[in-house]
Amino acid sequence: MSEDLKKDVQARMAKSVEALKAELGRIRTGRANTALLDHVMVDYYGTKTALPKVANVTVADARNLVVSPWEKGMVAAIERAILESGLGFNPVTSGMTIRIPMPPLTEERRRDLGKVARSEGENAKIAVRNIRRDTNNHLKDQVKKKLLSEDEEKRLVEAVQKATDQFIAEIDKLVAAKERDILEI
Repeated sequence: MSEDLKKDVQARMAKSVEALKAELGRIRTGRANTALLDHVMVDYYGTKTALPKVANVTVADARNLVVSPWEKGMVAAIERAILESGLGFNPVTSGMTIRIPMPPLTEERRRDLGKVARSEGENAKIAVRNIRRDTNNHLKDQVKKKLLSEDEEKRLVEAVQKATDQFIAEIDKLVAAKERDILEI
């Protein structure tokens, strides 16, 4: 049981870290990144569809994204979706290609994005701590029901704490790296 519990805790904590990575990927750094357009929804024949499912999104260089729709009729819809996304991009269309230049970030906006990154990191830490709390409560219940010895509980609580510390350190590294990326000009 103890190995299954450890694997379950680690898997749940790893999911929290993966969710943080996805959230940090959405924060604009001034550099072109295809993940910035992942949540842009395009009207695809009456159905809202994610941009990467109707077009190929690539990084042309550090400051430009290129969107190549798979259907010629989708160019206008994709351009409209990008404009309405609230990301502050001004797409430039030339034939079947949509070029998206990344506007430079102001110093104030960079600081605000750093705060957003720290906030997302704190949310991930809270999720990891909640997993620890739930697991520890489960272990206490197991001891009360006499399904687990107190020594075994103590050993498992220490293992859960060790995993918690490991994942929180990983979250701190991710947030620090994202902050450096945001503040870099």
